[in-house]
Amino acid sequence: MKGFEIVKGWARELVDIMILFIALGVLVQIIFGTESTGFFGKVTGNLTAFITQLGNGGFVGLIALLVILSIFSKRTNTN
Repeated sequence: MKGFEIVKGWARELVDIMILFIALGVLVQIIFGTESTGFFGKVTGNLTAFITQLGNGGFVGLIALLVILSIFSKRTNTN
C-alpha cells in the first residue's frame, strides 16, 4: 500500500506543476497576446472553449463543474 501512496503523491505534484504551467500560460498570453506565444499554444482559447462547453451543458455542465471542484477540494484537503 505504500507504493500507492508514493504514486498518488507524485500524481498530486504533477497536477500542481501542470496547474502552474496553465496559470503561467494564461498570464503570458494576456500580456503578450496569443500570436507571439507559440510555446504555450492556445491556453486561453482552450480555457474559454472549456468554460463555454460547461455553460452550454446547462444542468449537466453545472454537475460537471461541481465534480471537478470536489476533486480539487479533496486533493487540497489531503495535503
